[in-house]
Amino acid sequence: MSKRRTKIVATLGPASDTEAIIEKLILAGMDVARLNFSHGSAEDHRQKAFLVRKIAARHQRYVALMGDLQGPKIRISSFIDKQVTLEAGQAFVLSNNHPADKGNRDIVGIDYPPLVHDCAPGDELLLDDGKIILQVDKVEDDSVHTTVIAGGELSDHKGINRRGGGISAPSLTDKDREDITLAAELKVDYVAVSFPRYGSDMGQARELIQQAGSNAWVIAKIERAEAVTDDQALDNIISASDGVMVARGDLGVEIGDARLAGIQKRIIKHARTLNKLVITATQMMESMVSSTMPTRAEVSDVANAVLDHTDAVMLSAESAAGKFPVEAVAAMARICVGAEQEPVSITSGHRLGERFSRCDDTIALSAMYAANHFPGVKAIISLTESGRTPLIMSRIRSGVPIFCFTRHPHTLNRAALFRGVYSLPFDAATLDPADVSDAAIALLKEQAIVKRGDWIILSQGDFHSDSGGTNGMKILKVK
Repeated sequence: MSKRRTKIVATLGPASDTEAIIEKLILAGMDVARLNFSHGSAEDHRQKAFLVRKIAARHQRYVALMGDLQGPKIRISSFIDKQVTLEAGQAFVLSNNHPADKGNRDIVGIDYPPLVHDCAPGDELLLDDGKIILQVDKVEDDSVHTTVIAGGELSDHKGINRRGGGISAPSLTDKDREDITLAAELKVDYVAVSFPRYGSDMGQARELIQQAGSNAWVIAKIERAEAVTDDQALDNIISASDGVMVARGDLGVEIGDARLAGIQKRIIKHARTLNKLVITATQMMESMVSSTMPTRAEVSDVANAVLDHTDAVMLSAESAAGKFPVEAVAAMARICVGAEQEPVSITSGHRLGERFSRCDDTIALSAMYAANHFPGVKAIISLTESGRTPLIMSRIRSGVPIFCFTRHPHTLNRAALFRGVYSLPFDAATLDPADVSDAAIALLKEQAIVKRGDWIILSQGDFHSDSGGTNGMKILKVK
């Protein structure tokens, strides 16, 4: 059983779409396979999902699948020569009417007509993740006239952001709706929603996912400035979701890189306080796209997210298109384990002094309090249907492993994203109630996780088929 508590999300792409590489990624430590619906065909994603499930089963591992929706990425059209060089001080026009494939160094088409209504003189537009900065001079009915503030090379279909946010594109596009249907077909465990502005965006996504016949949990990608304007805006999105992703690419462009680290810490703290999952993402080990080793700054970046108690750290281009996808996962796993050795990673003040509103929350948090204060406890067993109880438990900083015992394959996979939680198949409903505890402990003994004389904590409900029914906790000595 891996001792690493922080989970790893790895994006699959051209560098990691074969059976051999996916197997190496899983063995190196991939806990969640991300299918990026911004790239690749439906058949590509079907093949990757099939391979992940097949290989994980071969190694008796539980690997979650995440389908990541593209969302309303606002982009320029294309250039005659595929690329132009913009110089600081020159004029540059973004036009709704210019031919889509006839862009040049003076003008380019845009694929989002409402941009002209979302801009005003004095605004800054950031292209290609902030590499190109344009200042808006004037706005006409069909075009935005700008002056280049920071120039450089600009190629086809690069994204556009507005400094401070404010682009009004809806969170879910027609393509997203098609991809939700695909996600349901693939039985993904999570659907990540791009560019939500409000909690209602997440509610709409959840409704569409359920209508498609999926029970996937929804992850809000925090990447718009509006999502972090104040605590209420952030908490509305977090509360409407099952988890959030700190999507530092677009978010950093919109709010500015100087504020990004502080905002990241705030998002992680709020997500955990609200008992939600949190993933830290984007350029965590970017140099490993072309290098076998991360930089010291990247090591610190990953470690700091771990110390802030993120559930997972994520690889994007590093595993999808880089030269060393397996090495990137292995390096990330090594850094996580190293950071988790620090005492701060197992010291918790979560929800101390708060009242609890649910019985299962009370049991979950009581179990963690006992585990952290009774030195003989070596493991926590949560008998669960949906996975909610081990999720709540994992909001508490602890060095004691939490085991998600369930009969449901989707819950076993889902829990692969929970920090410090490990999945084991177990069907309590088939056992005599008097035998459940001994059978659960026996399973941990078989895995060499506990031995005679150790203590374990076991939580369960009176009825093993009821979701949300956890109402009891036992402290048991291993015989």
